[in-house]
Amino acid sequence: MRITEIEQATLDLDYFFTNGEEMGFVASAGGKLPESVSKSKENIETFALYFRGLPQRCTVIVNPNLHRIIPTRTIDDRYLSDFVKMAHKGLYSFDKTILNSFLDPNYHLVAKPSRPLKISDLPPEVVKILMETRYKGNIGDILDITSLT
Repeated sequence: MRITEIEQATLDLDYFFTNGEEMGFVASAGGKLPESVSKSKENIETFALYFRGLPQRCTVIVNPNLHRIIPTRTIDDRYLSDFVKMAHKGLYSFDKTILNSFLDPNYHLVAKPSRPLKISDLPPEVVKILMETRYKGNIGDILDITSLT
C-alpha cells in the first residue's frame, strides 16, 4: 500500500537506504519520501522490524556540530535516543533539519557508527528491496536527501 503525501507530511516515518555498501536510517519528520520508499508501507514496516531487531555492533559517534545545525532544538538524551540506537546497529542516522517542512530536502547526520553495517551482512531479500533507495556517494557526507534515487 502506498504512503500518501498527506501521510508523509503529517507523520515521522523511518526509512532506510544504501549506497551499495553501507546503510542509512532516516527519520522523515514530515518530509517528502523518495518514490522508492513511498510506494510501500509494507517495506517500511519490514525494514523497521528487521533493522530494529539487529543487535548492537559498535560504538557511536554523535555529530559534534548538532548545536550549530539545529540551534533551536534541545540536543539531549531524549532527542538522541533513537538515532544512537540505530547507529549502534551500524547505520548512519539522519534527522530532518527543518521539521514538518514537506518539500525541504535538508537532513543532517545525527550519529554514525564506528563500524558500519555492510550490505554484505544482510540477507538477500532485504538487500533486494533496500537497493531500490540508493545514494550515490559517501553516506556520512549527506546534507540533502533529494539525491536518493
